[in-house]
Amino acid sequence: MSFATKYRRVGLIVPSSNVTMETEIPALLKARETILPDRFAFHSSRMRMKSVVKEELEAMDADSQRCAVELSDAAVEVQAYACLVAIMSMGLGYHRRSEVKLNQATVDNGCPTPVLNSAGALIDGMKDLGIKKVSIICPYMKPLTKMVVDYIENEGIEVQDFLALEIPDNLKVASQDPTAPAELWRKLDTRGVDAIVASACVQMPSLPSIEMIERASGLPTLSAAVATTRQILRRLDLTEVAPGGGALLSNGMTASLQEVA
Repeated sequence: MSFATKYRRVGLIVPSSNVTMETEIPALLKARETILPDRFAFHSSRMRMKSVVKEELEAMDADSQRCAVELSDAAVEVQAYACLVAIMSMGLGYHRRSEVKLNQATVDNGCPTPVLNSAGALIDGMKDLGIKKVSIICPYMKPLTKMVVDYIENEGIEVQDFLALEIPDNLKVASQDPTAPAELWRKLDTRGVDAIVASACVQMPSLPSIEMIERASGLPTLSAAVATTRQILRRLDLTEVAPGGGALLSNGMTASLQEVA
């Protein structure tokens, strides 16, 4: 590779205890590098959060503006705020207000940067696939999981069923087996749903499970990390394709899914 190669700089706004976002999103974009010429570099700024409880999530979100400013100092081309439940805990529709607020922070800092978040990315990903009804897996405690369900339903997508793993410690969320969702989805009621969300959380690993679930269920399967990756590519005006990302990163070609379960 020539030293003249242009890297697309991706800024990541990350909870301090999050490690999975910086694993799965780069993995998807590195896999994309095997089929397309674009190259990516990743730059993070962190907000303090150890336990996935509402009080810590709210305090963490208040720190997101600082992160946006810091990343704009590095002249990144896009910023992704990845903590779905933090955004959703701030009230219905907050993903839109957060994007405006953080984008304005970059404008005020003299380096205007498009900003997205994983909550909005998941909603947009489901709408891109035409999903009307979905079943989801979450690592959160049941009250936070119910809040996520309410948030999604407020956006016009019915949640038929959910599985709450009830793990409050964020590092323990990250330590889950990334192939576990490939079996956990079988506990969901998926009758009549349009898709499955294997992980409604960028911290709960699920990437190896995405296409395994699609093959077994015959249903499009996505995650917060996959949806965030799609929106990163969209904001960079790049083709929204990456190997291993399932239907959402395969040009929406869901018709080829075959049920084998």
